[in-house]
Amino acid sequence: MSEKTLPSHARVVIVGGGVMGVGLAYHLGHEGWGDETVLLEKAELTSGSTWHAAGQITHSTSSFGLGKCVDYNIGLYSGGLEAETGQAVTWHGCGSFRLAYTEDEMDWLRHTLSVGRSLGFNIELVGPDRVAELHPFYNLDGVLGALHTPDDGHVDPTNVTMAMAAGARAKGVRIVRRCRATNITQDTNGEWVVETEQGTIRCEHVVNAGGTYARQMGEWSGLQLPMTSMTHHYFVTDEVPEFKDLDRELPVIRDDRKVSGYIRMEQKKGLIGIYEKANPNAVWLDHCPWDAENELFDADYDRVMPWLEESLNRMPIFADLGITRDVHGAISHPPDGNPLIGPAPGVRNYWCCCGTQIGIGWGPGLTRELARWMVHGAANISMREYDPRRFGSYANKEWQVVKAKEDYCLRHEIPFPHFNRLAGRPIKPSPLYDTLKEKGAVFEEVYGFERPRWFARNGVAQEDHYSFRRTVVDEMVAAEVKAVREAVGVMDVTAFTKVLVEGPDAYQLLDRLTANRMPQKVGSITLTHMLNRAGRVELETTIVRMAEDKFYLVCAAFFEQRLLDHLAAHRQDEQVTVSALSDRWGALALNGPASREVLAATTNAPLDNAAFRWLSAQQITIAGHSVWAFRMSYAGELGWELHMPFAAVKDVYDALWAAGEPHGIADYGSFAMNVMRMEKGFKGAGELTNEVTLAEADVLRFVRNDKEFLGRDKTLDRDLPWVCAYLSIEPDGIRDGHGGEAVTKDGVVVGSTASVAYGHTVGQILAFAYLKPHAAEPGTALQVVIHGQPRQAKVLGEPAYDPQSLLPRTDAVTEPAE
Repeated sequence: MSEKTLPSHARVVIVGGGVMGVGLAYHLGHEGWGDETVLLEKAELTSGSTWHAAGQITHSTSSFGLGKCVDYNIGLYSGGLEAETGQAVTWHGCGSFRLAYTEDEMDWLRHTLSVGRSLGFNIELVGPDRVAELHPFYNLDGVLGALHTPDDGHVDPTNVTMAMAAGARAKGVRIVRRCRATNITQDTNGEWVVETEQGTIRCEHVVNAGGTYARQMGEWSGLQLPMTSMTHHYFVTDEVPEFKDLDRELPVIRDDRKVSGYIRMEQKKGLIGIYEKANPNAVWLDHCPWDAENELFDADYDRVMPWLEESLNRMPIFADLGITRDVHGAISHPPDGNPLIGPAPGVRNYWCCCGTQIGIGWGPGLTRELARWMVHGAANISMREYDPRRFGSYANKEWQVVKAKEDYCLRHEIPFPHFNRLAGRPIKPSPLYDTLKEKGAVFEEVYGFERPRWFARNGVAQEDHYSFRRTVVDEMVAAEVKAVREAVGVMDVTAFTKVLVEGPDAYQLLDRLTANRMPQKVGSITLTHMLNRAGRVELETTIVRMAEDKFYLVCAAFFEQRLLDHLAAHRQDEQVTVSALSDRWGALALNGPASREVLAATTNAPLDNAAFRWLSAQQITIAGHSVWAFRMSYAGELGWELHMPFAAVKDVYDALWAAGEPHGIADYGSFAMNVMRMEKGFKGAGELTNEVTLAEADVLRFVRNDKEFLGRDKTLDRDLPWVCAYLSIEPDGIRDGHGGEAVTKDGVVVGSTASVAYGHTVGQILAFAYLKPHAAEPGTALQVVIHGQPRQAKVLGEPAYDPQSLLPRTDAVTEPAE
């Protein structure tokens, strides 16, 4: 059959022929699905956003997973792809510098250096003299230092895409050009029906790689895929006289502060790219025109002029030159800046490969991971930041535009730890939002919910305080931890995902999907994990048996759609009803040695160990409301979680607060909660990802070997490439680390950190790290590279706080007889 002919069936149909769609086709070919994959492109390959990309790529990233993708991409561009296909890609391996003008920027570079070391990158932190040596034309006034990544470069976007297309065809992929899709629907048998100008093709898997069309394509299938097209400029100057006799290409300069963009050579000309930090421009808010092809917009010099002028100050040799070419094209921006890579929410076998603002820099690595996900059931890097299901129904078009504009303006800002994107909020305030805001809460957004991070007290400004070092926020968090550890604290945990699974076959369904023993008695609680078919962790959940045929599941907020989809995908003929309660039910956590006394003052229910055992649940009455009380504690203290309808939350909170005042009750937030879980050695979402099996995560104590469950055989494979270890790290009182840092043993990198926090109770920096097994034995001496400097560390064999876990099981004090 001719490549121009549309077949009637395929296993996979990819719609969109830019770097993302073609990259996926290429990698599906390498994963064995090439002969069963068809790619449709409405015009010519690369004629959307890909063709006008500037084509830079850098190792300068502080994202561990993205770093793996970037390193793969550079290897592909710099030789692997051309050697495989014979198609030139025009790689310019000129290296790059990222400049720093402030100590905050230097700290960012130091942290990026640590992440790069963990990934084995060729990366170094240098002074201005080294920059001047390799790039003598840049004005370095005010520059403190730079991150030098010599293996970076830039590439021709069209050539790369065409080379991957050649590689895909060689693996059997059929690419049909000039074939616009007009509709995508799912048949009752589960097949996807892709209608096109050349006819209809049916498939098992459909992929939306539509670029600036992706959102409107999603609407064909009833999907809300949040992204907005934003326009970006770059400019090419006249030929630069000083470049004519150069025998090498100058490194790319990334100047986030002054230029808000990048400057490099383009042959013997100059190229200046700008992401202006004011008045960003969104286009095609409702509909990208189907006849758009190689589309560009007129340059808007007024909008970019402050940064363009500064670029000429920084490159004085450009100042008297003319602009020979301006490129002003549209690029998709999701609300948080991360692409949408993975399953679309609420449907089976519809995959997103879109919303990518840096397609050349990120595309091949991310499409390789998507191909692995589709073929094998899991990607090899954590996909949490890219999973399209991280957004809920709140992400409507109006909100998408607000967030895309915010993201564009943040493109060249410092990515501080815990950076809080404030535009378009609050989205889903809990019933306590106003109350806690008045009490000093600084909130974060998780799956649309506003959750308190920490509480401003004693005159501290009620706002985010950003730094890679400790700030006054650490003092506030320390006070919250102290209150919980010594007295009692209450936290609004309404953001948790809350799902009810009920029906005569509810137990059967959940038992097939969970690794631990299901709760056997009504009122029992189990912590367990659900796995995918590759044996990797899909999510961690707490299951409460509310009745013989009714189970209440609680997990992290951003896993709600993932949980619902997992249950739907693996449901057979079971009679069950699945209901999401998160938008109707709230929750409070009450923790601390005085929590029993506080709770007892609000209810008539007996709370001693005999009447209310550890890891059990009961319905109790507080302030006239029926509340489900779970005796459990993520803080590692005596404590309860209280779950209830929204209407009860404020009354229950007020009752607890009044009862707690004599005991010194305090509000606490997610930052303190994270510190306390680290002190207790509880693994969280940062450790339990789709990258790892339960054996690798070292949580086999939650696995029952005497039952069958999805992914069992693969998760119990003991040939472990890495294992999650719990570390104590020497503190310096200033910098604590943020995750992704290199861990070394005898000077050799043996892994990297996943989560890091200072344990205020124990006076140590605590971390989880994925290490080579020989380095993960308790007592092993290690070093962790924090902000570029090695710190002494040791593998712990037990929790740093309450290692025997006696405190959560504390019984009520029995009063002596008269």
